[in-house]
Amino acid sequence: MPDLDCDTSDADLVQRCRDGDERSWRALVRRYERLVYTVPRRAGLSPEQAADVFQSTFSRLFEHLDGVLDGARVRAWLVTTARRETLRLLERLPPASRADPDDAAVERLVDGSPLPDDVLDALQQQHRVRRAVAQLDDRSRRFVELVFLRDEPPSYEEIAAELGMPIGSIGPTRARCLAKLRELLAKE
Repeated sequence: MPDLDCDTSDADLVQRCRDGDERSWRALVRRYERLVYTVPRRAGLSPEQAADVFQSTFSRLFEHLDGVLDGARVRAWLVTTARRETLRLLERLPPASRADPDDAAVERLVDGSPLPDDVLDALQQQHRVRRAVAQLDDRSRRFVELVFLRDEPPSYEEIAAELGMPIGSIGPTRARCLAKLRELLAKE
């Protein structure tokens, strides 16, 4: 059977979930877990609080799966639901218990309007890149995470030490990893 996580459309996954296919449910959760988790984190919630939002969001999807009329729009439904769950949690929390919020992200949550297309597009693009990174072999994935996904990129010396490779190999390795990522992204 093909890999549901990569080869199956959202609409097909939702329909299979409606039919009770647990494998499709796991694939749907895997596909959108990072996207859903990003919403509360950008609003300043802690990782534990974001996990609560994540759980609530997917629980609501499971409860309302038959009500999601267009399976192709499940991504937007999840983002909207994650935003609402984040707002509910924010309303119950004292301000001191929140992490440093991105004020613009909180404003987008509070105003009640749909997420602007550019923000949703950026979240979706981040999700696509993370899915592609997850498909890389272990060594390439570790390299990409180390070099590109850290807030402060390490020095070439630190990269070489952490990955056990010569400094002169970092540039060619970076080029190969980026080529693999481009290839994976082109397949989506």
